[in-house]
Amino acid sequence: MQEPESSARFEKRRERVKLTYKMQSSARVDSATTKAVFYQQICEQLDGLLKGESSFIANAANTSALLFQFLPDVTWVGFYIASENELVLGPFQGKPACTRIAFGTGVCGKAAAEASTVVVGDVDKFPGHIMCDASSRSEIVVPLLNWGKLIGVLDIDSSSLNRFDDEDREGLESVVAVFLAGQSINDLPDLGEYSAFE
Repeated sequence: MQEPESSARFEKRRERVKLTYKMQSSARVDSATTKAVFYQQICEQLDGLLKGESSFIANAANTSALLFQFLPDVTWVGFYIASENELVLGPFQGKPACTRIAFGTGVCGKAAAEASTVVVGDVDKFPGHIMCDASSRSEIVVPLLNWGKLIGVLDIDSSSLNRFDDEDREGLESVVAVFLAGQSINDLPDLGEYSAFE
């Protein structure tokens, strides 16, 4: 016989169901607005989506899914997680991708090594670009930093040249801030002694 669920646990589950219903029924992001308003709406949706969940993997998966659903003209959205001196593929949406990227190599590796956002208008002109998808023409990579420690990067590709600009950079840096704010400090990847600023 199954034991009855505690009232606190039941209430938590009920709140999650209500939140899920609320997210599904109110998931409106208007891509016809200005980019600033668009990214504000994305951040609000993401905040609601991550509320109550502290798992890094679950939140990275939902973040990449939300961005892939609403960002126009993107072919790949995902995370790479820092592990020693390389990035390891994490949750993503899109075609299969490179599984490991050394710091300093390609667009993701450069963003990781420099601990700053990298916007590339034409990946064919980027020295050392790693081609995981032949249709990729432009890319933006935003580092995930926690107290100066590199956790990983958010990587987004497009099949259009010059798809990303400074407004996208600012908006996606805000998305990353919302994502990191939703993480339990105990659930962040083990970073060892690596710091992006060393």
